[in-house]
Amino acid sequence: MLAPVSEVTYTEAPLLRLGVASLRRWPAFAAELTADAGLSTDAGLVAGTGPPSGIEPESSAGTRPGDGSAAGAGPGFAEVRGLDLRADGTLDVAFGADDMAALGELAAYMEKLGLPVERLTGRECRRLEPMLAPSVRGGLLAPGDAWVDPRRVTAALLAALERLGVPLVRARAAEFLYEGGRVAGVRLAPPPAPEDGIGREVRGDRVVLAAGAWSSELAEVPVRPVKGQIMRLRSPQPLLGRCVRGTVHGSSVYLVPRGDGELVVGATQEEMGFDTRVTAGGLYELLRDARELVPGVTELEVADVVAGLRPGTPDNLPLIGPSGTPGLAYATGHHRGGVLLAPLTTAILLGEESELAALCAPGRFREIS
Repeated sequence: MLAPVSEVTYTEAPLLRLGVASLRRWPAFAAELTADAGLSTDAGLVAGTGPPSGIEPESSAGTRPGDGSAAGAGPGFAEVRGLDLRADGTLDVAFGADDMAALGELAAYMEKLGLPVERLTGRECRRLEPMLAPSVRGGLLAPGDAWVDPRRVTAALLAALERLGVPLVRARAAEFLYEGGRVAGVRLAPPPAPEDGIGREVRGDRVVLAAGAWSSELAEVPVRPVKGQIMRLRSPQPLLGRCVRGTVHGSSVYLVPRGDGELVVGATQEEMGFDTRVTAGGLYELLRDARELVPGVTELEVADVVAGLRPGTPDNLPLIGPSGTPGLAYATGHHRGGVLLAPLTTAILLGEESELAALCAPGRFREIS
């Protein structure tokens, strides 16, 4: 989900700023990636939808939610079929009176920040998404939120690398190489087979640590694995037209539709170290909660289940920028926002975004060397 607005919390305004800024960069990033990957016209850009939620919270006073007039609003999104990138918004729904009260407080907070959000009755929610449960009392629509298929993005990135002649070494980096007080590359372990034509060392003028949850194995960074289990369901016809999320039994659940009929249900959040087992309990909780929102999910085919590891940090902000050691930069600790923050991460590493770089500067943690 590329959803900084619908995922806003009271204590993470800096993360909101990063997410909004990166969402504004996504249309250009997607267009460039589509071209570099050589996607066909049919799989490329088509007619656009509404503008993304490109609002800087501190500069949006006096604007009306959803009217697109806020300072910083970016150019319109275009659907990218090859990446399954769409911007039809996120619908956050509530059931009981307590849920509605909490959602109302969140809406007031969003409106105070100048974020585009629309309050909806239960009937209006079901008009947007007819498959919602009859018990839905109301909701919030973040019309500028978007989503993309990360598997398609990864495939497009690999295709772009190949077309641009960028070498890809499929091996694990074991440690950094140091020369004259600077990082000059990495040592591989286990070393590639001799027939691969790759030595045991890979050198470069600049090294970027982007090892996700495993970053702490290479450097002293406060990054830990946060487990998340996800289900992918499938139906002949899409069950939903936009992302739907809600709080059920005290836990958050979301449903993300794909253009090919797939429906992603996620995600658990577990402090289990490097445990990537898919558990019956985790899948049960996801399906139980998803059924509360959209009862029809129980009729869908289970296409895939997976457990992944998010790279979390103590303040939930990523580590992006110079490490303090010459030749080495960090791009890690993105937690749940790695796909959303990809364009902004690139801009910070290239020195194209200095204002927001301070929010995720690695030096804010003393334990980083």
